[in-house]
Amino acid sequence: MQSPQGTLDIRSWLDNQRMSLFQWRVLLLCFACVAVDGFDTACVGFIAPALSQEWHLSPSILGALFGSGLVGLMVGALFFGPLADRIGRRTTLIATVAFFGATSLLTAYAPNIELLVALRFITGLGLGGAMPNAIALTSEYCPERKKSLLTTVMFCGFTLGSGLGGVAASQLLPTYGWRSVLILGGVLPLMLVPAMLVVMPESVRYLVLGNDDHRAKIATLLRKIAPLTVPNNTRFTLHEAATSGSPVRQLFTPEYRWGTLLLWVVFFMSLLVVYLLTNWLPTLIHRSGMPLALASKVAVMYQIGGTIGALVIGRTMDKVSPTGVLAVTYAFGAIFLVATGVATGASLAAAIMGVGFCISGSQIGANAYVARYYPTASRVTGISWALGIGRLGSVVGALVGGALLSSDVTFPILFSIVAVPAAIASLAIFACGRKRLAMETKPAIA
Repeated sequence: MQSPQGTLDIRSWLDNQRMSLFQWRVLLLCFACVAVDGFDTACVGFIAPALSQEWHLSPSILGALFGSGLVGLMVGALFFGPLADRIGRRTTLIATVAFFGATSLLTAYAPNIELLVALRFITGLGLGGAMPNAIALTSEYCPERKKSLLTTVMFCGFTLGSGLGGVAASQLLPTYGWRSVLILGGVLPLMLVPAMLVVMPESVRYLVLGNDDHRAKIATLLRKIAPLTVPNNTRFTLHEAATSGSPVRQLFTPEYRWGTLLLWVVFFMSLLVVYLLTNWLPTLIHRSGMPLALASKVAVMYQIGGTIGALVIGRTMDKVSPTGVLAVTYAFGAIFLVATGVATGASLAAAIMGVGFCISGSQIGANAYVARYYPTASRVTGISWALGIGRLGSVVGALVGGALLSSDVTFPILFSIVAVPAAIASLAIFACGRKRLAMETKPAIA
């Protein structure tokens, strides 16, 4: 909506428009980016049993392989987030997708486990940088009333991409071996890069931060969303609180400090569970006596549950308290994890789907929440640092999975242990919501 003073608030204007074909195209491209990200992130878990058999690897060595990729994800997120808040989402996203596609191809030709571990770390750098930018770019083109739903819809690409890793592994492994899965993981993102170069726009909200330099470009992008007639001297605004200092420092201003720390707890605990299951679930099911091909298919139920859960949770977060929704679903995720430890047959598949719905779905919902929590100037930094700190949890999850398998702990105890971080995530996101509410209702000091 344009004011008499010749300003146009981008946030209000976007909220008053219907979703255009241009915005859906942005969402689709970001969906494709996180889909190939999910494929490359999860595929090592699906090829792990075959890799272990060919190279005679112990669970602890597999844990190191999983951990190296996750450390790369952490470092990539911590580095590329602040960079994207300075140079733009589009440039960073295209560069990181091209990077992890190329390094995944190199990984397929690793001659030994040592080089494979090193290349997974390098690939993780690109994977860690791509995801936060895709989340932010989608969020910044969505109207507020549908932001959680549309961001989770976009992020379903990650769970579907992860599931595709299981499908591809079950089809390619018997005939072409584990290297073929990594080759596919390199080819897919490299095929996506040309389309991104031609079609992917910069975030219009990010451009507003440099209003005087990008006024014509902002107007052009807005006209792709809906008809717009404004004078040449129109000033575009975001109607956000003024920020200063580095994007990282902005995370610790009084308004955001406690929320930042609580969100880091949520992401640490949540990603610990997510990546433990992503990396180890096929192996765990296979160790229970199920054939490898069937184990991979049952493990895909986790990804299917996560996709359905993300859509339901995202929609609900737009209607009621988002932190309340996440607190409840993480709590139910802990219950389903305990049930997985004692389930067999069809009930095992149902329990795994329930875990995916609640844990993976809640993690996607948490991504959408953190994208709304921070202002534009530090949004990618907020997302990427939450994910980066969360990667510490994912590294712990990868290593804990190997340690638990090596210790021959029983399945009921193993999954009961894994349920503990899910319960902690539930408490932390509930506390974050209470803290945010207290900040919003705190009376101003005269």
